[in-house]
Amino acid sequence: MEKVAITKYVRVSPFKAREVTRLIQGKPAVVAMTIVNLIPRKAARLIEQTLKSAIANAESDDKFAIDRSKLFVKEAVIGEGPTLKRFRPKARGSAGRIRKRTSHIRIVVSDMA
Repeated sequence: MEKVAITKYVRVSPFKAREVTRLIQGKPAVVAMTIVNLIPRKAARLIEQTLKSAIANAESDDKFAIDRSKLFVKEAVIGEGPTLKRFRPKARGSAGRIRKRTSHIRIVVSDMA
């Protein structure tokens, strides 16, 4: 039984967020929560919210309620969202482009290995 949680348009670079998701893939959900709690990054806080949501989705299902100790993170994917394009003044009247990247976080938890 798989349950999915998706968070869209998160204001964190996908490259930075993927570093955190690599650490939790394939781990039990309880262990993944403690790992994410201990990482001092903005991406870790956002991934923690999505992971909590996926665990809650699995526990609150009417037909197939699953205990959180039996869940594990089947996949944690960070997709690229739209990029906000901004400009900053530079020397001699030119402008430098700033790309503010966004991400889509998708976490799948499952009870089967």
